[in-house]
Amino acid sequence: MTAHRILSWSPSAIVFDCDGTIMDTERHWQEARNTAFRTFGLTPPAGFAERAKGVHYAECGALMAEETGKPDLVDDLTDALLRNFTALVDEDPVTMPGAATLVRLAARHRPLAVASNCPREMVESCLDRAGLLGCFGHVVVAGANVRPKPEPDVYRRAAVLCGVQPEEALAVEDSLTGMESARRAGLRVLGIGPSPNGPGAEQADMWVESLADPNLMSWARDRIGL
Repeated sequence: MTAHRILSWSPSAIVFDCDGTIMDTERHWQEARNTAFRTFGLTPPAGFAERAKGVHYAECGALMAEETGKPDLVDDLTDALLRNFTALVDEDPVTMPGAATLVRLAARHRPLAVASNCPREMVESCLDRAGLLGCFGHVVVAGANVRPKPEPDVYRRAAVLCGVQPEEALAVEDSLTGMESARRAGLRVLGIGPSPNGPGAEQADMWVESLADPNLMSWARDRIGL
């Protein structure tokens, strides 16, 4: 276990994923996918939710079409997915346990950024409705010349915008796709959720069940100055 790489270290900047890390939106993505499948009379393939976690929404739409044998529905499924998700988030913008407290406190002492596979307007709207948008100096999303996770682009750019080298920054992530992106960019990685069995566990330097973890808060007080 490499938890000492975080526990014995003080990051110069922190880059957060949004969905499932700050905002409790993974359940919205799952419902949005299921609704899109139903709209077109399709059945979600077994295990699809896990395969889709952290995947860019456009790639998710393509995966939905591929795994149901409906390649002609790529655009329709993608559009339905995004439309359904946006409606669900507007109705119920909820933060993950401990996220708001950690973000607000860390923002007093370190530059913060968000690195996300979601559209910018969606990320900023979610954070704004949660009262957290002002805590972040930068929001980096996939787009022109910025490849989505698991490519390293969003995390690498976020670190640079925070004014630090990637190896000086901490990534906070809940998906293996995002952790791979951050690790490839050179950041140290804090994984949120239960540590998986197998090689996926190695994607994070340290795992905590949630951002409300008392050991994490103790480290933050000591190493970030909260």
